[in-house]
Amino acid sequence: MGVEKFGLKALTLAAAVFLVAACETAVEESSDTTGAGGAAQQATTTTQAASGSTGSGARGVAPGTQEDLVLNVGDRVFYEFDRSDLTTESRATVERWASWLKQYPEITVTIEGHADERGTREYNLGLGERRSNSAKNYLIALGVNPDRVGVISYGKERPVCVSSNEGCWSQNRRGVMVVN
Repeated sequence: MGVEKFGLKALTLAAAVFLVAACETAVEESSDTTGAGGAAQQATTTTQAASGSTGSGARGVAPGTQEDLVLNVGDRVFYEFDRSDLTTESRATVERWASWLKQYPEITVTIEGHADERGTREYNLGLGERRSNSAKNYLIALGVNPDRVGVISYGKERPVCVSSNEGCWSQNRRGVMVVN
């Protein structure tokens, strides 16, 4: 009887381990986790902007939507480590945001500020806020009504990439414009 009880316990334990293992999700390395995703999106939007394609309605996308913004303008800017000022490339993106917003005067947006994992939660929330405000202030300087642009900081709480390396950190140091 003792052997049967031991066998039943072992079988139950093995089944529980199997079920937990079956629930595990493997992490796949892709452009989103290797550091190339942001650069690829930025290159695409730069090419579209250079060709003059604001592309509203292109590829079957409804004009003035988040998808339109992402596909035809680009929804994010990137920052240097521990900085909140816009780079030359980021300024060009914000300029495209301003043109896009002028096309759709009824739209309001929120600019999300993000940071990489380094630093305290509190520090990164402040850094994310400074980042989103730098993009907002540039939009205002370009003629966008400040009432149309909100800001929020997520600090390091919403990374797009979770590996601890410069490729990922550079993707997480970002500002993202989201259509409300």
